[in-house]
Amino acid sequence: MRLGSSSRIAASILVGLLVGIAFALALFFGFPSAESEIGFSVLSTAAPETNEIQEIGTVVSKITPEIGAQAPDFALRDLEGNEEVRLSDFRGRTVLLTFWATWCGPCRMEMPTFEGRYQELKDDGFTGLGLNYDEPIEDVSAFRDELGLSFPLLLDPGGNVQRLYRIHGYPSSIFVDPQGVVRVVHIGLITESQLRDYLVELGYSL
Repeated sequence: MRLGSSSRIAASILVGLLVGIAFALALFFGFPSAESEIGFSVLSTAAPETNEIQEIGTVVSKITPEIGAQAPDFALRDLEGNEEVRLSDFRGRTVLLTFWATWCGPCRMEMPTFEGRYQELKDDGFTGLGLNYDEPIEDVSAFRDELGLSFPLLLDPGGNVQRLYRIHGYPSSIFVDPQGVVRVVHIGLITESQLRDYLVELGYSL
């Protein structure tokens, strides 16, 4: 049966609407990283090595490193030209590692919350490290300036640290305690209340 012109127009409109909705959802929830193999999911729960873990009230997909393990050290360049900023440089401080990209909608939403807590707690042993995957330094610097971020942003060209931590989507956040031990893994947007709860569990009085 052949479709009439009005039916074809209606079908075209429907397809356009579906594409628009899918794109809007991708902007809001964040696109998968280049290595992600499944839609908008961060990690495939069908993978045999993947299960669920519980930490401070949040169920998350298992990634490497595991909670309770030492966070792997790394050395990356920052926006000020320092060539080897290491995670181990911050031993003795609580560190929020956030893996992000400039085009990630949820990353843009949560960054001001991270900045606010960093300003509040930086004198009490808290810092953030934002690890950007393979974007030009000019784009990362513009993002920092637009949002008024002051905690260190690091460049991960080629994604070596992303692969080391098995990051499959943005945003992904890992809290490392002053002894260098992974305490929290959070996949997706961190709300202000969630960040507060994590920090309280890590010993901060808020």
